[in-house]
Amino acid sequence: MYVCGVTTYGDCHIGHAMSYIVFDTIRRYLEYRRHDVKHVQNFTDIDDKVIANANLLGIPAQELAERLIDNFFADMDGLNIQRAHIYPKVTEEIPGMINIIERLIEKKHAYQSGGDVYFRVKSFPGYGKLSHRSMDEMVAGDQGQHLKNKEHPMDFALWKSAKPGEPEWDSPWGKGRPGWHIECTAMSLKYLGETLDIHGGGQDLVFPHHENEIAQSEAYTGIAPFAKFWMHNGLLQFEKDKMSKSIGNLITIKEALNKFGPDALRLFVLSSHYRSPLTYTEENVDAMSRGAQRLRQAAFSDTNATKSDNSVDGELFKTRFIEAMDDDFNTAQAIAVLFDLAKEINKGQKAQMQVNKAQEALLELAGVLGLTLKQNDIVSLDAVPFIELLIQLRDNLRKAKQWQLADEVRAGLASLGINLEDKSSSTAWKA
Repeated sequence: MYVCGVTTYGDCHIGHAMSYIVFDTIRRYLEYRRHDVKHVQNFTDIDDKVIANANLLGIPAQELAERLIDNFFADMDGLNIQRAHIYPKVTEEIPGMINIIERLIEKKHAYQSGGDVYFRVKSFPGYGKLSHRSMDEMVAGDQGQHLKNKEHPMDFALWKSAKPGEPEWDSPWGKGRPGWHIECTAMSLKYLGETLDIHGGGQDLVFPHHENEIAQSEAYTGIAPFAKFWMHNGLLQFEKDKMSKSIGNLITIKEALNKFGPDALRLFVLSSHYRSPLTYTEENVDAMSRGAQRLRQAAFSDTNATKSDNSVDGELFKTRFIEAMDDDFNTAQAIAVLFDLAKEINKGQKAQMQVNKAQEALLELAGVLGLTLKQNDIVSLDAVPFIELLIQLRDNLRKAKQWQLADEVRAGLASLGINLEDKSSSTAWKA
C-alpha cells in the first residue's frame, strides 16, 4: 500500500488528518482480516512551496523539512495513526529518479529540452485512463500554463533545471531537481515493486499527479497495471469552501486535537464513506465527542451482573461489523454497529446480564477503527469552576439523601467525560 504523503512546507491541518485517518483505518482492517500489509508513505521534502517558505523564514529548505516532519509525527501519534513501515524522502531517493528518467529517454517516452526533461504524453496511449479525460479536455483545461519548450501542452516535467538560490543536484542534464510526479514512481517501484496492490491519496491527486504516475511508471516498466486499486478519499470542506491556506480557513491538527481529542476526530472522519466529501463544523465534531463518550461509558462501565446467566452476544456484532467493512470499507455502517453494541451493553447491564464479553468485543472493534476510547485529558480551565460546582451540588444532594438526583448529576458529568471518585472525606474528579 503506497499513500501519497505530505509536502513539508507547513503544519498539517485537518484535511491531512482526514486522509491519513482513512488509510490508517483501511490498513488496520486489512491487518484485522489477517492480510500482511507493507505500508509506504513518502515525504516531499523539496519542491517549490518548500523552497518558497524556507526562503521566507530565512532557513535552509532541509531544516524546514526536518522540523515539519517532526511535527507531522507528533500529529499522527496524537491521532493514533500507525506509523508506515517506510517513509522515503525525495532528497534521499534522487539517484533512483535519475535512473528512471534516463530509461524513459532511451525508450522515447521522455526528452530533454534545455536543462529540463519532460515526459512525452503522446507516447503513452493510455494517458487519461484514471481521470477519464480525453487529451483535448486536458489541453483545454491547461489554461496556457505550459512552457514554450514542451513538445505538447500536457507534457510534464521529470527534471527541472536549477534556479539561482535553490537546492540542486547533479544529473546528466545539468544541475537541478526532480519534478513532483517522478518521486512517487521511484519510491513505490523501489519499495513495493512494479505493481502495487493499493495506491491511495486525496481526490485532488487524481489529476494530474496520479495520472502522470501511471504514465511514467507503466512506460518505464512496460507492465500494467501500475496499481490494482486506486483509492481516493473525499476532500474536507470548511462550511462550503475547501480548506485552503490561501483563504485562511485551515485548522491545524494540533488545534483540533487540543479541542476535541483523537476519538472525536476519527469518528467525525469515519462517519462518512471515505470517498465522500466531508464538511467540518465545530458542531459536527462536538457531536462526535459526545458519541465517543457513549462508547467509552459502555466499554468501561462496571457491571454487577450476578442474577442472570444470560449475556449480550458480541459475536453477532462482529459479524455485522465485518460485513460493513467488507463493503468497500463502509466505516459509517461499522460505526453504527458499534453504537448498536453499546446500546445492547447498556440494556444488558440494566437487566443484570453478563456483558464482559460484549465489552471486549466493543473495544476490539473500536480498535480496528483506531479508537482508543481513552478519556480526553484536556479540560478547559473555564470549565473547572462549573465542574466543582456540580460536584458540590451532588455532595449536598447525597447529604440530603436525594440519591436519584445525585446519581443523575454523576451520570451527566460522566457523559461529558468527567469521572468522580468518592473518598472518605471528599470527591475527586478526573477527565
